[in-house]
Amino acid sequence: PEGPPRLHPMETLLHRPLEPGILEVRLNRPGRLNALNAAMVTELRQLFAEMNHDRQTRVVILAGSGRGFCAGADLQEPAAPGSLPGTEGLSPLGFVYKYQEALAQAMLAIHECDKPVIAAVHGPAVGGGLGLALASDVRIAADDARFGAVFIKTGLSACDVGTSYFLPRLIGAGPAAELMLTGRIVDAAEARSLKLVSNVVEPDALDTAALAMARAIAANAEYDVWMTKKGLWSAIDAPSLRHAMEMENRTQVLGTFTGCFEEAARAFAEKRPPRWKPL
Repeated sequence: PEGPPRLHPMETLLHRPLEPGILEVRLNRPGRLNALNAAMVTELRQLFAEMNHDRQTRVVILAGSGRGFCAGADLQEPAAPGSLPGTEGLSPLGFVYKYQEALAQAMLAIHECDKPVIAAVHGPAVGGGLGLALASDVRIAADDARFGAVFIKTGLSACDVGTSYFLPRLIGAGPAAELMLTGRIVDAAEARSLKLVSNVVEPDALDTAALAMARAIAANAEYDVWMTKKGLWSAIDAPSLRHAMEMENRTQVLGTFTGCFEEAARAFAEKRPPRWKPL
């Protein structure tokens, strides 16, 4: 299927197709451990919003350049009024609020992207870096990865950039409370035991593992992946089992009109991989 024009170069992000259907997005401020600044926040929002209109991309891998994934907000180079569009001349209160909203919108753009997002984490993923990993759909870690809800160590609440929503849902309220109230750092092995990440590999194998996961997702039909991501996260917020099942029923019935169900049956009978039609 046709996609939008080629993505334009960005100041803080590198993006490249690894193979048809799989796009790698790499945070690219390695000298600052990929700390979030105004430019990166803006570009993350823009890029992941564009993904919703990109028919060529099926799965996104989010990774970090250099020695780590993301060290959170850049406290050594704090943003100032004018660094975000529409914030020129704002008072400190007005700008800080706008900047906080922009951070939250970047996490939402990742989470609400139509394409599944795999976070490939090495080194630190703390503060806002943890937020980026949590906003992704799947997390794979190198064994040198470190995770932490360290906001509380900066004199602020640990409830930031979606952490209070995602973390309890991923690992449970009790473990999330302990991590958020202490701000302690969790290594890759503990992250795996907490089910914060789905796999831990050697650092040299991280890119390969993320690509293998992306291929496994992209091998499924476009409608099926799209609706599974939307349905999964909608069901997490469903007020009851019946609400979730009503959504499932409609999704499955619509899916029978894509032709993929019949193709899957033919492929099974003929002992071959399915040849999915574009949506």
